[in-house]
Amino acid sequence: MTDTRVLFSAGEAAGMIGGACRGNLEAPILDVTADSRKAGKGSLFVALPGENFDGHDFIAAALRQGASCVLAALDKKESAIAAAELGAAELGAAELGAAELGEACLIFVQSPLAGLQALAREHRRRMKGLLRIGITGSSGKTTTKECIGAALLPTYPAGSLIMNEGNLNSDIGLALSMFALKASHKVGVFEMGMNRKGEMDELASIYEPDIAVITNIGTAHIGMIGTRQGIADEKKKIFSRFSGSQRGFVWEDDPYKNFLKTDVSGRISEFGFRSTKGLEEVESLGLRGWRLRWLGQDFTFSLPGEHNLLNALAALSVAADLERDPELVASGLASVTPLFGRSEIFEGRIFLVRDCYNANPESVAAAISLCDSVECEGKKIYVLGSMRELGDTSADEHEAMGRKAESSAADGLFFFGDEAKASYEAALSAAKRGPAGSRPGRIIFHTSDIESLKKSVLDYLREGDLVLAKASRGLALERFTKVLFDQGWVSESAKAEEINGINPTATKGAAHAS
Repeated sequence: MTDTRVLFSAGEAAGMIGGACRGNLEAPILDVTADSRKAGKGSLFVALPGENFDGHDFIAAALRQGASCVLAALDKKESAIAAAELGAAELGAAELGAAELGEACLIFVQSPLAGLQALAREHRRRMKGLLRIGITGSSGKTTTKECIGAALLPTYPAGSLIMNEGNLNSDIGLALSMFALKASHKVGVFEMGMNRKGEMDELASIYEPDIAVITNIGTAHIGMIGTRQGIADEKKKIFSRFSGSQRGFVWEDDPYKNFLKTDVSGRISEFGFRSTKGLEEVESLGLRGWRLRWLGQDFTFSLPGEHNLLNALAALSVAADLERDPELVASGLASVTPLFGRSEIFEGRIFLVRDCYNANPESVAAAISLCDSVECEGKKIYVLGSMRELGDTSADEHEAMGRKAESSAADGLFFFGDEAKASYEAALSAAKRGPAGSRPGRIIFHTSDIESLKKSVLDYLREGDLVLAKASRGLALERFTKVLFDQGWVSESAKAEEINGINPTATKGAAHAS
């Protein structure tokens, strides 16, 4: 823990969320965590129940780590007190009576999660003058957050812009992120993700965005929500705290655009090739990204693929709406680099496109289209893993992925994971029917064993080839890409530059806007 500022006293925190206290009301809270392993001196440990573990079982451990306060469920009061007394005793405290807990404090509420969220909201509301920008959508949330943050960062004083780390965007993650806010922060750029009904209501209540961006409405998490319309219903709730002065942005070609824009108490604008204010020209550089001209500024955006370009256009739309300095915005957006598993491009004896942090039908189609568009000296090898959280639509969507892959420019299709067997079978069936997109001599392969995948691809791989690795996070496809680094096919330090006859700037077409 590096920040020694006091967020609240235990009694003050309890008063904010209507909790009942036991112990030291003056105990200082310096940070908030739901992981007992991360608790330190002055931490508030939130005992959250989970699928595999219950935080109440780790109260003693958190106190041993130095936690000054615990937020626990009222219906687990007795066991929580016993655990707290055990933790204090193990720290060397004297035997404790039932009426005291040494220097620590317990706060009891009906729901520790609801208590955490309420405390996060109250802390955030203390940050007067904070411009709050929120981002949601079925895909592209994290990249869009990074793009908006990078575009705005140079236009505000140093240290005044904050973003949530990684993809800490859930009912728990967003709440915990709020405690990093300080009075010195003037702009917040926070990702807001949801995978269940009602979660966006909670996120909007915590953050209450002034500007909200919906990247798109796709099929990610459809297994939890049920239908694409249901996903649109839930994502739209990012606008639910609007009172009239707030602003929202939606993609100009989203099929749910009109629904998202209707009955919102605020101004809703569109972003995209036609709608982003000031966009003058766009040129594809293949795997090297895009060259853009916006409000008179020429710059390169390094993330390849039209899906990533749309993330950049969302950022430019927000920056234009805020009337930020175009030159500084352009320089900021030009600094964006890929995050782990998201449109990462590596070079060496081959080219590797590693996009395996997540996968849904829309993002898989985008990755395939990107690699189809790039000219390559050798073969194109697409390693496509299972897409998770698709619910009842999983079989149909995996079959569609197989047909999409079979009609692609790939010379080798390697499907990985149990769900992807449906993709393999659909690709084989399509190949037998001999559609126009079929490629003579193409290899179509499936396995659920990572070692078998490695061996099969390596046996097929040659210098000058292009490899796409795309799958849901649960497949951990970096286990496959690691062997490419270990055997010297690509270098983790090398990024997309022309090498071995593969020209990352060459594509089959370029997009322009005027």
